Amino acid sequence: MGLQQVWRFVAGFNSFRRTNVILQHLGMSKHTDAAGEVLLERRGCAGVITLNRPKFLNALNLNMIRHIYPQLKNWEQDPETFLIIIKGAGGKAFCAGGDIRVISEGGKANQKIAQDFFREEYVLNNAIDSCRKPYVALIHGITMGGGVGLSVHGQFRVATEKSLFAMPETAIGLFPDVGGGYFLPRLQGKLGYFLALTGFRLKGRDVYAAGIATHFVDSEKLDMLEEDLLALKSPSKENIADVLDAYHTKSKIDQDKSFILEEHMDKINSWFSANTVEQIIENLQQDGSSFALEQLKVINKMSPTSLKITVRQLMEGSSKTLQEVLTMEYRLSQACVGGHDFHEGVRAVLIDKDQSPKWKPADLKEVTDEDLNNYFKPLGSNDLKF
Repeated sequence: MGLQQVWRFVAGFNSFRRTNVILQHLGMSKHTDAAGEVLLERRGCAGVITLNRPKFLNALNLNMIRHIYPQLKNWEQDPETFLIIIKGAGGKAFCAGGDIRVISEGGKANQKIAQDFFREEYVLNNAIDSCRKPYVALIHGITMGGGVGLSVHGQFRVATEKSLFAMPETAIGLFPDVGGGYFLPRLQGKLGYFLALTGFRLKGRDVYAAGIATHFVDSEKLDMLEEDLLALKSPSKENIADVLDAYHTKSKIDQDKSFILEEHMDKINSWFSANTVEQIIENLQQDGSSFALEQLKVINKMSPTSLKITVRQLMEGSSKTLQEVLTMEYRLSQACVGGHDFHEGVRAVLIDKDQSPKWKPADLKEVTDEDLNNYFKPLGSNDLKF
C-alpha cells in the first residue's frame, strides 16, 4: 500500500525537498470528493487510465480502485482495445500511495474499509499481472506503495528522470505490500530486501537500473511517446515493445550514470543474505562503514514487528506465486490493522507529526516467533479470493 507520508520520518537521513509537501497532501486527501478521481478513456487503439488527484499526488483510494478494476476487465475483453496505458495527472506523481489515514481511522472504528481497501487493491494488483492486453505504466514522478502496485505487475513500466520509487512501509508499522513479497525478492541479489527494510529511495534512471522499470524515457518525450502508442494500428505486444525500445534507446538524461548502489551491491548482498533482522543488524554493525552505519540508523527507527514481518514475507514470497503472496499479504494487512504499530505510525508521522512513534514491542528481542506466526495465520472464510 502507498505510504507517501513516511518521507518526513526518514528525511533526516536523506533529505528530500518534497517531503513536507507529500505529507501535507496526504493529510488533505480525505477531503476530496469522488467525482473525477480517475479518468477512463478509449483513445486510439488504447484504454487510458489517468489517476486524477494531482493535489493529493494521485493517492489511491477505494473509489478509484472500484472504477479501475471493472474497466480493466472490460478493456481486456474488448477486441478494439489493444493496449492499456495508466498514468498520473499533474506531473509531480504517478501515484504516491494509498490513503492510509482513512484506513487507520476506519480500522480503529471497526469499519469495513480496512478489509475492503486491501482486498480490492490486491485483487486489482493480480488483475494487472494477469491482464491479457499489454499494460504500459508511465511512472513519471513519485511512485510509492499503492502506486507501485498499479505499475510493477504490468508488462511495461516507463520511468523518467523525475521518477521516485520507494517502499517505506516499515517506518509506519506496515510492510511492503501490493505484491512486494513477490517482486522485491526477485530483484538482483538482495536489493529487494535492502529496499524493503530501509525504504531507500531510487530516483530517475536508477528505477530502471534496479529492474523496477522496463524502460527509461526523458520526461519531455513522454507525451510524444504516448501519442505514438495511441496511433498504432492493431498493435501486437512486439509492436508496442518496439516503440518503447526506440524511445528508451534515444533517451539521453543520465545515460552514462552508474547505478547509485552499484558500489555497495556486494556488501548489500552479503549483509542482507542473513535470515533474521538481528543478523542483518549485526552484519551492518560489524562492517562499520559510513554507508553501513547510515542504513543501521534508518533500520533502528523502524517498527521491530514490521521488520520481522518483512524479512519473513520476502523469504516466503521468493518461492510463491503472486496470488499466493497477495493472499499472505492480505492476512498480514488485517493483522497490522488489528495491532498497535500501524495506528501508532500513522499518529506519529501523519496526525501529531511528532515523528516519534512508540513501537510495541519496542525491541526486536520482544517480537517472538509466536507473535510473528499470528500475523501469518490464515483467515479461513475471510481469506483473500480471486
